[in-house]
Amino acid sequence: MDSLKKNRDFKRVYSRGRSCANHNLVLYYFPNNLDKNRVGFSISKKIGKAVVRNKLRRRLREIIRLKNNLKEGYDLIFIARKPVVKLDYHDLEKNVINLLKKAGIWQ
Repeated sequence: MDSLKKNRDFKRVYSRGRSCANHNLVLYYFPNNLDKNRVGFSISKKIGKAVVRNKLRRRLREIIRLKNNLKEGYDLIFIARKPVVKLDYHDLEKNVINLLKKAGIWQ
């Protein structure tokens, strides 16, 4: 798993990609014509202070890293919504899997 880091990559996924959402997260996805997935995270300062945002980012990154049954070749951006702070790891994992299934990226 690689990271989306460039602003132009984020803009491309936002403008051309598709999205799906649930109460806690939003997922934007777009095919990248590579043999690997790239993942980016957008966590607003409204979610909490840096410690809270980094903890959430680490959890999301680990959840994605452990999922071996994803289709390859997508740029993914996860956007956190305010209620996500109250979730523990397993509930967050269920939310991520739910979004990946909605997007058709989960095999």
